[in-house]
Amino acid sequence: MIISIKPWLELEQKPDLTQSLMRVGESFAGLELSSDAELDEFRMSYRSYGPSASNNGLEQGKRMEFYHQPIMSAEILMAMAPVRGKQIFDGTLGGGGHSELLLSEGAHVIGCDQDGDALKHAKARLESYGDQFLTVRGNFESMDSLLARVGVEEVDGILLDLGVSSKQLDNPERGFSFRFDGPLDMRMDDRAEFSARDLVNDWSVDEMTRIFREYGEERHAFRAAKAIEKAREKGAINRTSELVDIVSAVIPKVSKKNPATRVFQAIRIAVNRELEVLENTLEKSINHLAPGGVLSIITFHSLEDRIVKHFMRRRSTPFLDRPEWPEPRENPEYCLQLPHRRAIVPSKEEVESNPRARSAKLRVAVKL
Repeated sequence: MIISIKPWLELEQKPDLTQSLMRVGESFAGLELSSDAELDEFRMSYRSYGPSASNNGLEQGKRMEFYHQPIMSAEILMAMAPVRGKQIFDGTLGGGGHSELLLSEGAHVIGCDQDGDALKHAKARLESYGDQFLTVRGNFESMDSLLARVGVEEVDGILLDLGVSSKQLDNPERGFSFRFDGPLDMRMDDRAEFSARDLVNDWSVDEMTRIFREYGEERHAFRAAKAIEKAREKGAINRTSELVDIVSAVIPKVSKKNPATRVFQAIRIAVNRELEVLENTLEKSINHLAPGGVLSIITFHSLEDRIVKHFMRRRSTPFLDRPEWPEPRENPEYCLQLPHRRAIVPSKEEVESNPRARSAKLRVAVKL
């Protein structure tokens, strides 16, 4: 089903309406239409970001430092079938790699991201696509209000790449990484109030133990939580390096991984409500996919993949059966078809060229 793009064309053509939406953005989970501000210079290189980009979104000869090498490009194109006129919601825009793939095939794309820098760079990279591409700022959990604000009810595809941006990980000021000293932050949306510093200094031992165990799958969860409690008796824990030292002192190093790895993962997931957001988004996606629309989700760890797998199986099972029932009953939630029963994994060649792809899994569902 191809949806008219007239509503967002009107937004692009009416600066006064765009400004109005930007003013009310915070009351709708931070909705903002990204501006045409000049591109900031990032002089960094990342394992998952190419050193330069030559693409349709840039004038020939320009260099794009903030470059997103899209995971599983061929598989995404096969799943999404982004023909001309289709409308796709890319809920994890990042550097714009996946969006560019879809745009280059003729689809119209609404690119969504919480990170203001990512939106700015992606818009600069893809500006040559004009009205074919629109960006909105917010969490993909708020897709209902984000889509409503640009006059769209249903889309032909929803794409989520749940990997954490290497740019965010490698920026010490964002506080995501145990490899660099920086403020304890870990907010994917820098406008959010709750940060890693709040969690580490305010949460109880029981609360920290739970998330370290559930979100980080850390065997020494209680030990790490008690060490944090003891350390903060001497003063607030404000830096990533402080947290690394505290945790590493009580968690044995049994592999090449930093002992703080799982604790940092758990805190990041909790601060950004990542698993809760994913569960809520999956349920909302059904309401915004047109019949025949495709839901494609790339996960990078078992916690996320388990949620996606169970959701898709539950929604693609036409009949339910229990031992106490005389016969199977229709599943009232049945609305999806799975083209592939198992997750799709990257090719050996892709993993060799982009190590970040090693743990990626793609799951695809089609709305009936």
